[in-house]
Order: sequence, then C-alpha cells, then structure tokens
Amino acid sequence: MYVWLINNQFMFDNILISFGLNPSDYTIQPFGSGLINHTLKVSGNAGDFILQQINVNVFKSPEDIAENLSLLNKHFKKTKSDYLFVAPLPAISGDFLVKSASGNVFRLFPFVKGSQTINFISYEKEAFEAAKQFGKFTRLLNEFEIGQLKYILPDFHNLTLRFQQFKTAHQNAPGERLDPASNEIKEVYKHDYILQTYKRLIANNEIPLRVIHHDTKISNILFDEQQNGLCVIDLDTVMPGYYLSDVGDMMRTYLSPANEEEADLSKIHIRENFFYAICKGYLSEMGTVLSETEKKYFIFSGELMIYMQAIRFLTDFLNNDIYYGTKYPGHNLNRARNQFTLLNKYVEAEEKFRQMMIEAERDLSTVPDF
Repeated sequence: MYVWLINNQFMFDNILISFGLNPSDYTIQPFGSGLINHTLKVSGNAGDFILQQINVNVFKSPEDIAENLSLLNKHFKKTKSDYLFVAPLPAISGDFLVKSASGNVFRLFPFVKGSQTINFISYEKEAFEAAKQFGKFTRLLNEFEIGQLKYILPDFHNLTLRFQQFKTAHQNAPGERLDPASNEIKEVYKHDYILQTYKRLIANNEIPLRVIHHDTKISNILFDEQQNGLCVIDLDTVMPGYYLSDVGDMMRTYLSPANEEEADLSKIHIRENFFYAICKGYLSEMGTVLSETEKKYFIFSGELMIYMQAIRFLTDFLNNDIYYGTKYPGHNLNRARNQFTLLNKYVEAEEKFRQMMIEAERDLSTVPDF
C-alpha cells in the first residue's frame, strides 16, 4: 500500500487540488481495513479528511452511488439535521467525484474527530451499539421515497439467484472439485427450506422494501472513545432491500468469535448473549417500525444470510475460485465449511433465540443499555 502511495503521489496531489486542498499542507497515509476501495487519511493543520478511490470493477456506476448519497444527505438535512451522516464533500467543480488522468475515481469525506472503528467484535455493547446504529439509519429513512434510489449492486442478496448459480456450478464442476466438496453440496440441499421460505416471502410481498445498508460488518460503524456508536459509514451499498439482509449479516458476522476465515471448525460457536444484544439494539430503533410479519422472520434473517454466504463460497470453489481471492488451495471450500458449521449451530440455538427475542422486546424500556 505504501509503495502504491509513493508511486501515485503526483496523482494524489492533483486530486487534492481538485478538492481545494494544497497538497503541501497535508500528509496521506493508508486508513482502515476495507478490501474493495482504497481508503486514505489526509491529515493537515486545517483538518483531516478521508480520501477514497472507488473500485470501479465492483462499483461499475460510481455516479449512481454519488446520486444516492446526495439524495439521502438532502433528506437528512430536511428531516433530521442533527443526524451524523458522513456525506462526500464537493470538489471545486461542484461534483462529488473526481477522476484522475488514468481514469481512477476519487471522493473526499470529512474525518469525524474522536471517532474510531474496530475490526473484531469482542463485547456485547459493541454488538448492541452497532445494531442500534443500523436500525436507526433505516428508521430515519422510513418516510424516504425509496423509488428514488438506484440499485448499486442488483441482486446482491437475491438467494434465488445465488442458488441457481450454485446449481450451474454443481453441474459443470470437474471431479477434482466435486469430490472434496461432496459434504458441503449435501448441506446446500439439506437447508433447501431456507430458499423456499425466502421465495415465498418475496413472491407474496410479505415484507416491504426499505432503505438498508447491506453491509453490516462491525468496521462499518464509527464509535466514540467510550465505544458508543456514532453512525454508520461505508454507504456504497445503501439501496432498497429487505431488513433481513442487515440483521442477518449482523448475526452472521457478530455471533461467533471465529470469523469466516477460520479453518478450525471447533472454534466456531454461537455467543447467545450477542444475539440478545443485536436483537435489543436493533429493535430499540426499529421495534415500532417493523411489521409483525417482519418480526416473525427476525431469527430467520440469520439463516438466510449465513446460508447465502455459504453457497457463494461453495459456488466459487466449484467454479475454480474466480470471484473471491484465495490464499491457499481449498480456501473457498474451507470458508463454505465454516459457514455451514455456523449455520447448523445457529439453527440449534433458535429456540433460545426465540425466548431472548421475547425478553428483549419486554425489557427494552426497563433494562439499561449495555
């Protein structure tokens, strides 16, 4: 990353000038742990900023992202001006995107003073605060005209499509890929009921579309120094979707102390108290907004997102690892095994989850925050 910075110093100087910043007054260094966009911190006496190069191989229409964020920013200024919405800053031209001579696309954000991010979730309070912030974001946009938003990544969380992609990969995979994945392929069909439930929900319009984040990993929350949540960040994937995506991905990424890269499956287990924290945090904001049908499928959201990610890893393994980067042979297969292990443990805990959800709804107004 530092070599990349040094080799592109002239480009960065021109980008800073485009945003009205004098390059000699600022230093630039890598920032954060994002895997898609290049993120840099720009520091100077006049203030700090976040400079980000958008990965146009993933986000093929950055103009749509800029338009979505502009619409949301206008909405918050009109309806909730005190909400901390970290919107991009305009360049001298008035545009929110600046292109380099080589065609790279950049944008600039204010740096929130006193804020910090975390990459691994260790405490219940962190889960509670994150869930609260993601819930608050969607609640404050409950009256937003959702049809205005562009779909940045169409079918991003479409389980029907992901299942069809798996079936195609299963049919076409060579024997050297099929044989070691035989148990995981069985797991896909064993949990087919998740797909059927999802298809019924969508076909019957049982749950509404909402403005949701679509990427609720813990590093997408800004915390203060006391680990209180400040706001959500990394808003590129904000678009219409089902609340199941946000809640389910928190279940997928917060509940186990072992993340999706862990190959030792014995380390994967469900921290049930973290489920309670997620449930209470999210419902503290969205409890009066969600329909009774949506609440009915709150726990199902975890099944949905864990299953979908397991399928995506397995599909990529069967397709000779063409999407997710791998560091060793069988990496995507291990990721799939990891997620199916998590899914089975999640399902085993669901009776306890149901009781915890009842307790969370009952106790929201009487139990202190974490």
